[in-house]
Amino acid sequence: MTDPASHVVTGASGYTGRYIARRLLDKGAAVKSLTGRPARPSPFGPRIEMHPYNFERSDLLIRSLEGADTLFNTYWIRFARGRVTHERAVGNAAALFGAARSAGIRRIVHVSITNAAVDSPLPYFRGKALVEQAVRESGLSYAILKPALIFGKEDILLNNIAWMLRRFPIHPIAGTGKYGVQPVFVEDLAELAVSLARGDDNVEVDAVGPEVFGYEELVRLIALKIGSSARLIRVPPALVLLGSVIVGQLVRDVVLTREEIDGLTADLLLSRSVGEPPCPTRLSDWLDRSAADLGRRYRSELQRHYV
Repeated sequence: MTDPASHVVTGASGYTGRYIARRLLDKGAAVKSLTGRPARPSPFGPRIEMHPYNFERSDLLIRSLEGADTLFNTYWIRFARGRVTHERAVGNAAALFGAARSAGIRRIVHVSITNAAVDSPLPYFRGKALVEQAVRESGLSYAILKPALIFGKEDILLNNIAWMLRRFPIHPIAGTGKYGVQPVFVEDLAELAVSLARGDDNVEVDAVGPEVFGYEELVRLIALKIGSSARLIRVPPALVLLGSVIVGQLVRDVVLTREEIDGLTADLLLSRSVGEPPCPTRLSDWLDRSAADLGRRYRSELQRHYV
């Protein structure tokens, strides 16, 4: 089905946004993108019109959204850095939705996360919940997608787990390792986002895949698929954090945060919804196709978003 409309995708040069933008372009849609890195070359070249976020200039932000039908929002921050905190990111998202309403946007398709909650002690999950609330209060039609662990070719987390499994003789597992994760393929997530743009009803869906793993089970599967003989050892979460800091100094990156460890061990990357998961691709099948390249080089969060 072709799509003659115009849409805006935040972060089309990033990870999830790139896959959403590609699907829209393949359907014949016109696409604009908002980005925090406007000087960085677009992976789509002239096919996508790039604009800076301009969160503090509502007039410019509105102008960059005008003429579009749907705003696909992937904007968020993984961790606070410098002046950009989770609280500020919430305010930026609220400004974006207000500008979307003023610009005549019809619908917001927003990518959030499973188990976001306004009373969460974790700033990431609390902030995600506050942004969901801002979507609901925007006055616009919306779809909120709630993925857990997103995997795909440009993934950082699973790739860097594989990178460490390839290079170190031991791999630490925080706590029991039995806490769950429910991975979703980035292509499936993008397809779901684009399909939900066509409706008018307000919907919220846990955008997860069909497989559920204990975390240690997941790491063992990756090790098996890439041929790693690293020994998995269970250690207190504080030691995992310490190890991630040491590795982070070696690669000049933030490998893992305490908040991410806490969210993982609290089963927050596991859907609580019932029924058939909406995204069909199995991580185990994808690993069969992708293991040869997974973890061959380290992928840096700081280089992707801050350098």
